[in-house]
Amino acid sequence: MPLFAPTALFRRVTYITPEYLRAHGIRALILDVDNTLTAHGSQELPPEVEAWLGQMRAAGVRLVIASNNMPRRVAPFAKRVGLDYQAFCCKPSPFGLRRARRSMGVPRGAVALVGDQIFTDSLGANLYGIPMLMVEPMAEDIKPTIRLKRMLEKPILARYDKKGGPRYGWDAEQNENAERTGK
Repeated sequence: MPLFAPTALFRRVTYITPEYLRAHGIRALILDVDNTLTAHGSQELPPEVEAWLGQMRAAGVRLVIASNNMPRRVAPFAKRVGLDYQAFCCKPSPFGLRRARRSMGVPRGAVALVGDQIFTDSLGANLYGIPMLMVEPMAEDIKPTIRLKRMLEKPILARYDKKGGPRYGWDAEQNENAERTGK
């Protein structure tokens, strides 16, 4: 697996289903916050993401937040959504991901990371040896450093697409290809 490549791309976190997770042996998710569950810096949880969290819980999927942000940003959000969290994870370093996984009590082979960035989330998941379920950012990036990273991500995502990487939630043809190839 290429170091920066995600395992699968999803239009939004809500396109990740319990069926997809079961088919891939995933029983737990490590969740990024900014532009994955909510807009960057927001403490509000969109209703569709709240419903998705409920669907995951009902399916028995274990969930924990792992963010590079400081506790003062992450703790109120985690409390609001009823999840444990690991702050200041220093992704792409795998150590914060390991803490998050251990907090759920699941083996590494049963967990995946859900996030929106190649150079933190995807690289971190690949360094740790777990699947990376990448989502499109929920909102336009406002920080210049993140906008720069997005530009640098484009060739990586183009190569991912050229190699037939699965995408979920864009159109029926892409979804059929993903289902047909089992990716």
